[in-house]
Amino acid sequence: MKQLIECVPNFSEGRDMTVIKQITDVIESVEGVKLLDVDPGKATNRTVVTFVGEPAAVVEAAFLAIRKACEVIDMGKHSGEHPRMGATDVCPLIPIAHISMEETAAWARKLGERVGRDLNLPVYLYEAAASRPERRNLAVIRAGEYEGLPEKLANPDWKPDFGPATFNAKSGATVIGARDFLIAYNVNLNTTSVRRANSVAFDVREKGRVLNDPATGKPMKDAQGEPLREPGTLKGVKAIGWYIEEYGIAQISMNITDISATPLHIAFEECRKSADRRGMRVTGSELVGLVPLNVMLEAGKYFLRRQQRSTGVSEAELIKIAVKSMGLDELAPFDPLRKIIEYNIEAGNPASQKRLIAKDLRAFADETASESPAPGGGSISAYVGALGASLATMVANLSSHKRGWDDRWEEFSNAAEQGQRLKDALLRSVDEDTDAFNAIMTAFGMPNTTPEEKALRKAAIQTATRGAIEVPFRVLQLSLESLPLIRQMAATGNPNSASDAGVGALCARAAAYGSFLNVKTNAAGLDDKEYAGKVVAEGEKLIREADRLEKEIIEIVYSKM
Repeated sequence: MKQLIECVPNFSEGRDMTVIKQITDVIESVEGVKLLDVDPGKATNRTVVTFVGEPAAVVEAAFLAIRKACEVIDMGKHSGEHPRMGATDVCPLIPIAHISMEETAAWARKLGERVGRDLNLPVYLYEAAASRPERRNLAVIRAGEYEGLPEKLANPDWKPDFGPATFNAKSGATVIGARDFLIAYNVNLNTTSVRRANSVAFDVREKGRVLNDPATGKPMKDAQGEPLREPGTLKGVKAIGWYIEEYGIAQISMNITDISATPLHIAFEECRKSADRRGMRVTGSELVGLVPLNVMLEAGKYFLRRQQRSTGVSEAELIKIAVKSMGLDELAPFDPLRKIIEYNIEAGNPASQKRLIAKDLRAFADETASESPAPGGGSISAYVGALGASLATMVANLSSHKRGWDDRWEEFSNAAEQGQRLKDALLRSVDEDTDAFNAIMTAFGMPNTTPEEKALRKAAIQTATRGAIEVPFRVLQLSLESLPLIRQMAATGNPNSASDAGVGALCARAAAYGSFLNVKTNAAGLDDKEYAGKVVAEGEKLIREADRLEKEIIEIVYSKM
């Protein structure tokens, strides 16, 4: 399994697109790197770039980008709303898949060492890559910004981790590190006042605000001389207020560093509550860079629950609800294919365009009817099973919204979520079954001349055959799992939709039988007869249960007619 890391460098140029393109061009020149997003800001004069890949390729692309930024950005001429200290202000590496934070931090240190040595640039390490605890916080390192670098670099306590302790007037300094996924998020206010925006920021950010003595108005301090603070409401959130001339509004600019402690929708809601208490209104928000899919799905569910509506709807609907509820499209269109990490990666994968479930209904039927042996009965069984689960989900959603059943919305919402999960798993199996068949064909096509080639070919055929058993067996299990849900909807759901539940049961049973036929067919070609016998015996038991459940459901449906 490939290790994947994300890199999100922030460059101190957000207005000249020719400069920005020179930087992104060198990133895209590295094989194995996928450029996900380029997000320039005119007011901040800053561009956030996001790219992913395997560690070595990402580090190479990051180095080339930092070097190009040193060439094309002159910090002596830079101005902008956002704090910054160099042409490449900050360059974090983020573990995405099959890599630990410790490994990611090691790659960050390699990058920092190379930048300091080869570019003669002061480099500070932060977060998980920090060389000492007091340098973990980016805001602490960045204090004083570019203009304060000469004084900072002259202080022995602020000797860079890599590179010279001398002021580079053209490129400044850069901060490199490894951190968890961070969401850069701005909430829009119906005010132009930075002071009022800051009042909201102080209410919500984790470190809150400094307490003042009511008598003197001066900051209060503890026994150690440190300012006393009233903590904010959101854990793992840094926030400030600023005015964006480009939009003509003030915003609360947040970095959400712990999305498990503070989900995106909770950050939005806390800002909304604070603004309301202070006589302001939140009008919308914007995401800077990309966001994981689950963040948007959880936000959509949160806002549907507030309306007491079913959360068992499609991903697309959940995302739409999240975007509209948080006003993520107020300042610019929100494109899920560009802004959601998983969708962005998938959109750039040519293989994804060839998936069966990407076809429309006619194209899928035409492909099935063609002389090609795949998709065959296994993929069709999975799709029929998905339709059965979809019908159960439809009945659940109709029941959740039925007039007079308001006190039961959550019961049916939970059922609809279960149906969506089964539907999505069965849809994935449509392509997985065809992939399993193709793997067998590939194995049979391997060289078969020498004893070594024959042994490798035989082993590959057996491995592929086992996969071609496991996929339809999983479809059988999923189809059977959907039948109790269908029975629940037939018995307790909207009576006007009982026949829909009945059709769902017929689909589920057909999917179970169809997938079991594939299990038996492929099991006959497996050398491991003990495993094959166990799978077939278990499949026969599941088929008997599918028969029983389908009969019960049809009887329930008839009783309601």
